[in-house]
Amino acid sequence: MATPHFKVHQPASLEEALDLLGRHRASVKLLAGGTDLVLKLRAGAVSAADLVSLNRVAGLNRINYQDEDGLIIGAGAHISDVAEHPAVRQHYPALAHACSVMATTQIRNMGTVAGNLANAAPSADTAAPLLAYRASVVLVERGGRRQVRLEEFFKGPGLTVLEPMEILEAIRVPAPPRRAGSCYLRLSARSQVDIAAVGVAGFLALDMQGAMMGVRLACASVAPTPVRCPEAEALLEGQEPEPQLLARAAAACVRAARPIDDVRASANYRRAMVQVLAGRVLEQCLNQAQGGAQ
Repeated sequence: MATPHFKVHQPASLEEALDLLGRHRASVKLLAGGTDLVLKLRAGAVSAADLVSLNRVAGLNRINYQDEDGLIIGAGAHISDVAEHPAVRQHYPALAHACSVMATTQIRNMGTVAGNLANAAPSADTAAPLLAYRASVVLVERGGRRQVRLEEFFKGPGLTVLEPMEILEAIRVPAPPRRAGSCYLRLSARSQVDIAAVGVAGFLALDMQGAMMGVRLACASVAPTPVRCPEAEALLEGQEPEPQLLARAAAACVRAARPIDDVRASANYRRAMVQVLAGRVLEQCLNQAQGGAQ
């Protein structure tokens, strides 16, 4: 199918991008990597006469880490750059792994983490680890900025709280404590190039007595949006890590899932694999937190 005609605008600043959104509000879409948007335009799923590219907006491709403030990922930062960034690999291994195994090399080199979130696919690989890390997104419009916790950002398949004249400017992720571990595991029918049928991410830290704290578990591809697993988190919070307890928490993750049957997997398979992956994720998180190999 032929790509419809549209005009691409290349603003050099965020202010200019916001002005263009306001000027063309009836027919405009934002363009970052374009790996999803261009396909939707070709398929006729969305339409736009004007595309506002963020690729030349100064500062949007930044990836910064500081021990006090944590990680900031700009809206223009490519997935492959996040995967390879030394600070991400050291402090956020679940995110680094998710970025390194999702899609294809070409898509990782063009696509952005912000775009992966804003697309709001239930299977978004970066969403589960970022939920586990308690990430938030910074949304900007001409009247100011607001920061939204990622778990409040998704509203349904393809739906977010992002307003039509807002731009997702950055993703903010708190710095993890020293004795912490994180992990992301996914399953797909063919290989990593396929959309994940199930994904599970986890994070936990250990206090001075060895009890678990700050536990977060999140799943992708098993509900209308990426979801946290609060029941499983509550089971582990403040407890000594024991195999039976970890197994109970993995089973509790299934109750956060609302999977469907589709071409990638059945709902029953997804439920079973949530428990399996959650158990493996928790084991790896604990191993890292206790000083094992990441």
